[in-house]
Formats: sequence, structure tokens, C-alpha cells
Amino acid sequence: MFQPPNSNQFVSSLMDKRKVNMLQPGKRPRIDSGSIRGPIPNGPMHSRPLVALLDGRDCSVEMPILKDVATVAFCDAQTTSEIHEKVLNEAVGALMWHTIQLNKEDLEKFRALRIVVRIGSGFDNIDVKSAGEMGIAVCNVPGYGVEEVADSTMCLILNLYRRTWWLATMLKEGRKIAGPEQLKDAAFGCARIRGDTLGIVGLGRIGSAVALRAKAFGFNVIFYDPYLSDGIEKSLGLERVYTLQDLLFKSDCVSLHCNLNEHNHHLINEYTIKQMRPGAFLVNTARGGLVEEASLALALKENRIRAAAIDVHEHEPYNIFTGNSPLKDAPNLLVTPHSAFYSEAAAIELREMAASEVRRAIVGRIPETLRNCINKEYFPSNSTLTEGLNGSNYYGGSLPPAHSTTSHDVPHSVSVTSAPGGGPPPPVSLPPGRLDLSLAPPPGGPPGANPSSGPNQPPPSV
Repeated sequence: MFQPPNSNQFVSSLMDKRKVNMLQPGKRPRIDSGSIRGPIPNGPMHSRPLVALLDGRDCSVEMPILKDVATVAFCDAQTTSEIHEKVLNEAVGALMWHTIQLNKEDLEKFRALRIVVRIGSGFDNIDVKSAGEMGIAVCNVPGYGVEEVADSTMCLILNLYRRTWWLATMLKEGRKIAGPEQLKDAAFGCARIRGDTLGIVGLGRIGSAVALRAKAFGFNVIFYDPYLSDGIEKSLGLERVYTLQDLLFKSDCVSLHCNLNEHNHHLINEYTIKQMRPGAFLVNTARGGLVEEASLALALKENRIRAAAIDVHEHEPYNIFTGNSPLKDAPNLLVTPHSAFYSEAAAIELREMAASEVRRAIVGRIPETLRNCINKEYFPSNSTLTEGLNGSNYYGGSLPPAHSTTSHDVPHSVSVTSAPGGGPPPPVSLPPGRLDLSLAPPPGGPPGANPSSGPNQPPPSV
């Protein structure tokens, strides 16, 4: 039961107001929601858990999903040394893009962390094993942006075959192409698509989407994926090969769509490039670490690879044309800034799904209620973590919707403190080196109006 402050004057004033309201027909006694919070019906009142966006500032999409169950803070950090001490000591949940690393030493700095959600599909910037050993659940968002990455991949493939970007650049630079001889010289390397073989490494969500699109353009599509069970090739009408060497030997164009791990780092290297068809194309929209840049640069200069398109880079964020990358002077190279995943719709969807995973951890159980926990093996199935991160199961096992572009209504059985003026509490800014906590101004416009481009934005490393 709520107990007011020990002040006779306050009690007397409050009782007088209630009596006046009760004498007016049609009116119920009003409690100032800005000054108190009602108790949680199924247990004692608990403070809101702290959830931090580690390497970003925009919380406008996450706030509607988390506002009634957590305090949301942003750190805008590039390393854990820039994260405020309050977050390191109190945060139970963390959201992160691809621009910050969490190795074992970084994870040990967090005193209360229970869940990390990578805003994206790749999780090579998190020490998943160490997190699991510390009891920290690691989740990702594998289902977002599938269409965008598949469409971007096909765009890059078409550019390599038809050399659209290079031809457009020639005209922009003032080159005049008057006759067939000049056109032949300018469009050297253009190739016909129909009948060529596209080799896909990794037939997951994106790889499958690329395969279906490529078939419509007339490609013969083959794939290599040792983790898939037999029969998937029959359902999609594809040809399956069982070794990478076989795929490289048969393919006119190779497209990478696999995760990065310790087994496939520099999958495309000097040795595997020699196994490719002379003059083949290479496309990488998966992970930069899959390709050894020095070997690719040499293959482009020697024309062993006719042209390549890469959307991901081994060191991000990084501009290969201003740094010391071996690709800086490589010819016939098309580079984009890890943007294949991005569209406004995909960015909002991605952030909603990541925030919803944190919400499930708060109101449910770890790891049972998590949808995409990638280190679940470190948590026994009969987990003793039977409560939400804030100490109570708000919904008795019934979870709210996973994600939505509309604001989540507060459950009718829970009283939630509002910010002055009735709006949601704004995210807390926790800059490094400051002991006082300041409130960030409410984000402008409706939630999700200006989604962060993080990796990859986003924030997207997709």
C-alpha cells in the first residue's frame, strides 16, 4: 500500500481534496500521477532497471517499447572506457550497434549486466563465450532487412555485369562516347547475365532471397552451405555443391552470405582466389573479415578477378580510399559503406525488434522468453532465473506484442510514472566524466521519424 510522506499538513490537504472531489457527482478521487507510482500488483514496488544504448544517441524508436518497464540511457561511446560509471554499475540490459567491441575485459566492467542485444545480425564484435560464462545472454536480430540486403546484392551484381556505375561516372566526368568503337572501349568488361552461374556461399535468409532474385534474371544458381540438411536445394530449385572449391570452380560470380567466425576468417584469400574461374566477379555484403583485402587487391590488379563489389570492410567504420587499405588503388572495385541493409522501414524494424528482445528479458525469463539468444547453451533449461530483470513478472507469463511502430499502451494493471506534461520519460544521457545525470531532451517528431543509420548504422555493422 502506498504510504504518503510523514507530514500532517500534507495528509490533511490530501484528505480535504478527496472529500471535495467525492462531493462532486461524476468525479472520482484523483491521484497526482506525477508525484507517486502505484504498487506492482503481484509484489513489492521495484525500481526500474537501467537499459543503455552503448554506441548511439537516438532512442526515439526504443522508448515507446521500453518506457513502462525500464529507464533508457544512451552513452554514445566507441569504447567501454567512455561509458559512464553509473551504466557500468547498474545497467542490466545493453543495446549495441557494430561500432563498439565487447570482449571479456569489457564485459567484466559491467556489474549488473544480464543481457546484450546486438542491433543487427552479426555478433562478431561480442565475446559470446565469455558473456555466457558470466551469465550474460547475448541476442541478435537476424530477421531484419532481408529484402534490402538481397536487393542491394543484386544491384551490385548487375553493376558488375553491366558496368552501370563506371559508365555513369565517365559521362559525369565529361567523357564523350560518340561511336561504337568508343563505346566498346568504355563498356569493356560488360557481360551477359543469362546462362552464367552465380555461386552463393551461405544459403540462409539473405542467401535464399538472393538466389530467388538471381533466377529471375537468368542465372544458374548453385550454393555451398555445410550446415543445411539435405533437400533444401530441391524446394528452391537450386544446385547444391558440397565443397567451397567446387563452388569457386563452377561460378562466374561468387556472392558471400555467411556469418563470420573463427573457421571462415579470410575465407577468400590468395589460395581460394586461385580456385576461382579467371575473370570471375566477387560480391561481399556479409562480413568484411571474410575477404583478405591484400589478396583481393592483387587479384584485381592482375585481372584474375574481373571486378568486385564490397559493402562490408574488415575495419569499420573505415574509408578505404583515405586510409592505408591495400584496396585503395585497386581497379574495377565498387565500394559502399555497409549500407546494404538500410532502408527507413528496415532501420525502424531492426530497432523495434532489438528493443522488444530487451523487453522480453525484463518482463519474462532468461533465456526461455528470448527469441534470438545465441548463447542459450550457457543457461540450463531449468533456469533459476524465474523473474524478470526488475524482480517481478509483470504479465504472469503473458508477453506483450513483439514489436510495433505504434507506441505500446501501458498494461491496465500497472501504474507508471509519467514525465511532466504526461509524456514518456525521456532517455537519460550519460556522458563520460560527469557525475551528475542530465535528462536528454525528448526526441523531435514521432517515434522512429529519424531512425539512426547506425550500422552498419545503423548502426547499423549489418
